[in-house]
Amino acid sequence: MNFSEVIQQLVNGISLGSLYGLVAIGYTMVYGVLRLINFAHGDIMMVGTYMAFFGVSAFLLPWWASFIFAMVLAALLGVVIDKVAYKPLRSASRISSLITAIGVSFLLENLFLVLFGGVPKAFPIPKLFAGSLNIGGVILPFVSIFAPVLGIVFLLILLQLLHHTKYGMAMRALSLDIETTRIMGVNVDAVISLVFAIGSALAAAGGILWSLKYPSINPLMGILPGLKAFAAAVLGGIGDVTGAAIGGFIIGVSEILIVAIFPELAGYKDAFAFLLLILVLLFKPTGIMGKDLGGRF
Repeated sequence: MNFSEVIQQLVNGISLGSLYGLVAIGYTMVYGVLRLINFAHGDIMMVGTYMAFFGVSAFLLPWWASFIFAMVLAALLGVVIDKVAYKPLRSASRISSLITAIGVSFLLENLFLVLFGGVPKAFPIPKLFAGSLNIGGVILPFVSIFAPVLGIVFLLILLQLLHHTKYGMAMRALSLDIETTRIMGVNVDAVISLVFAIGSALAAAGGILWSLKYPSINPLMGILPGLKAFAAAVLGGIGDVTGAAIGGFIIGVSEILIVAIFPELAGYKDAFAFLLLILVLLFKPTGIMGKDLGGRF
C-alpha cells in the first residue's frame, strides 16, 4: 500500500473504532458499578437506532431532534431494564444476573423481529453526513469525521461528570463498595439508574452513527457490534471508561488494517476482535488500563 492508502485505512479504522468505543463505554460503566456484563447492551444500541429511524421517517422530526429523541428513549429503556430485570437480582449470584441479561437480549431481538420483521430497512442519511472530502487522494466521508469527534466529545463530557461532580463521585464510590456507599447516605438505586441511562444513551449514539456509516438496520444488528464492543471494553480494561474508548479504537484500526494488508483474510475479519480478546485474557487479564482491584472509573 502507498502512503495515501495507509492514511485512508487509518481513517476508516479510527471511524469504526470510535463506534465500538461508544458502545464499550456503556459495558464498562455497568460492570464498574455492578460487576455485571450487560449483554443486552448491543440490543439497546439497536433499539436506539430504530427510534431514530422512526423519528425521521414516521414522525418527520428533524434529524438532530430525532437523534436526541432516540438517545433519551434508549436511556429510559436502560433504566427500565435495570429496574425490572436487574434490580430484583442485586443480592443474587452473578450468574443469575448474567443469564437474565442474555434473556433480556433475546427478548429485545425477538420483540423487534415480531414488530418490524427481519427485512433490513434503509436508514435515512441527513445531507450533513452524506458528503465527503478528498484530501490528497484520501476520501474522508463526513460521517467518518463526525464519528471520532463525537466519540471524543462524549468521552470528555463523561470524564468531566465522573471526576468533577457529586454524581460522578458517587459512581466511583459505588464501583468500590456499594454497601458502604449506601451507609454513607448515597441514593444507590438512583446512581445505578444514572449509570444505565448514560451507558444506554451512548449505545444509541453509537448505533445511530453506525447506521449512518452502514445505512441498513435490522433487529439483529446489535449482536456483532455489541460483542466487539465487549471485547474492546475487556481489551482496554473493563471498569475503566478511558480504557474502553482506547480498546474500541484499537479493535477498529486493527480490524481494518489487517484486512487491508491481508485481503485474503477478509472473510475472517470479525474474528480479529475476539482473537485480541483471547490474547488479552491470556497475557493481561486486567486489560491495557485495568487495575488489579478492578471496577474503578
